[in-house]
Amino acid sequence: MIGILRATCKIFAVSTLLITFIAHSFAVSANTPDNVLVVGQIAEPKSLDPATVTAVNDFRILMNMYDGLVRYKSGSLEVEPALAKSWEISNGGTTYTFTLKSGIKFHDGSNLDADAVKFNFDRMLDESHPYHDTGPFPLSFFFSAIEKVEVISSDKIKFTLNAPYAPFLSNLAYPTGLIASPEAIKKSGKDFGRNPVGTGAFKFNSWKANEAVIVDKNLNYWDGVAKSDAIIFRPITDGNTRVAEMLSGGLDMMVEVPPVSLSEFSGSEFSIVEQAGPHVWFLILNAKEGPFANKLVRQAANYAINKTAIVEDVLEGTAAVAAGPTPPAFAWAYNNSLSPYPYDPAKAKSLLKEAGVTNAKLTFYVTQGGSGMLDPVAMGTAIQADLSAVGFDVEIKTFEWNTFLGEVNPGLEGKADMAEMAWMTNDPDTLPYLALRTGAWPDKGGFNSGYYSNPEVDKLLEAARSSTDQAERASLYQKMQTIVQDDAPWVFVANWKQNAVTTDKVKNFSLQPSFFLILKDVSK
Repeated sequence: MIGILRATCKIFAVSTLLITFIAHSFAVSANTPDNVLVVGQIAEPKSLDPATVTAVNDFRILMNMYDGLVRYKSGSLEVEPALAKSWEISNGGTTYTFTLKSGIKFHDGSNLDADAVKFNFDRMLDESHPYHDTGPFPLSFFFSAIEKVEVISSDKIKFTLNAPYAPFLSNLAYPTGLIASPEAIKKSGKDFGRNPVGTGAFKFNSWKANEAVIVDKNLNYWDGVAKSDAIIFRPITDGNTRVAEMLSGGLDMMVEVPPVSLSEFSGSEFSIVEQAGPHVWFLILNAKEGPFANKLVRQAANYAINKTAIVEDVLEGTAAVAAGPTPPAFAWAYNNSLSPYPYDPAKAKSLLKEAGVTNAKLTFYVTQGGSGMLDPVAMGTAIQADLSAVGFDVEIKTFEWNTFLGEVNPGLEGKADMAEMAWMTNDPDTLPYLALRTGAWPDKGGFNSGYYSNPEVDKLLEAARSSTDQAERASLYQKMQTIVQDDAPWVFVANWKQNAVTTDKVKNFSLQPSFFLILKDVSK
């Protein structure tokens, strides 16, 4: 009882300190609260319901509050047990039976059992489920192969797939597969995203819009108590402001350091951390209407943009020029025979002439900042200049990140000719399947916002995701990359190396290839 009382008092003291920290509107101080990690994020989260969000910015918070049946091993994209202690795969890869660890509870005290797991997946996938209206669930595509979820016993659950699906385990480790408390969802309904409850190393404390999300350590965490008492996630969209806060002591850590600012953290009081990962930054081109409905014009845009200059001058060498839709981080599936479109304005002009296009007006959607978007305004301005040089008339429209997603994800038809975009994925299936298939057009529930369609690409993607042979999958993905590069539904710009900076007080921090922040063992 005394131990519980002490722990309760400690949590109360930390919470009071955090509230005081917020009350001062985050006036820069040389000392952030003791044992509390203050993290500078790149945008305000959209929701803290893992089933409803799509941005890595949100995922970085969620991965510390929730667990899935499985997770990625530290430093890799290989899957290991989490809430499940083991699993069996049978029937040619169409059934997965998981045995859950015992005694795990959600932060609200309810039990983590097979019924809770089934509730989470049924909520996403079953339109007749009583809490399906708490969506939408934009990444439920990850689990479209699930035909049935069955509770075998309180600690055993079986997933039956409609066909073998190679990325299934990897997708379960992705934030969309995180398990939320059914009781909390029933209590909060559509507001669950503002009142989140998981099983993770940290539990929800508060969310003050445009100021901070605060989470406290879970003293009963099944995988060991976190080293920090709490984490404050602060949304600071402007990169220069984020840098200034970091330099002045208002942050212990910041993610996505603007490339031009990296040199400011060269002193011994800071540590810069870098990690390559499966990232691609590209421009979505509207292939359904307007100038980019013509393949020649899409190819011309790829030749017109000096991607090497963007990587070297705007991004300060923190990325590499992209050759296609698949990041080279997926070494086994990457097509090494492809080379990036070279910078060739003369070729671009020749293709435009062949297409019969002159002085084409383009509306270009740019975001002020967001998940994996690097330096989007500066990149957008450079791209505008390069396209103008070959004869395009480009108008930029700039949006805040969540507003930008609301404009782009539903599709560019009737609105824009091109838009910036970045994806960080867990499997070579994810991005092309969700953003290049005909069946992934926005009106069909996907993220193919430019309405690209090629039946051969569709066939290759369907075959690759159902194959259980990695060599066969690799061959299929490499063929897909060749076709997509030639069709040019996007301008393939850059593959980024993620970065973060911490103060010298922060210990045991590393970035993950998944681009998530895993902060349980980080101390200050």
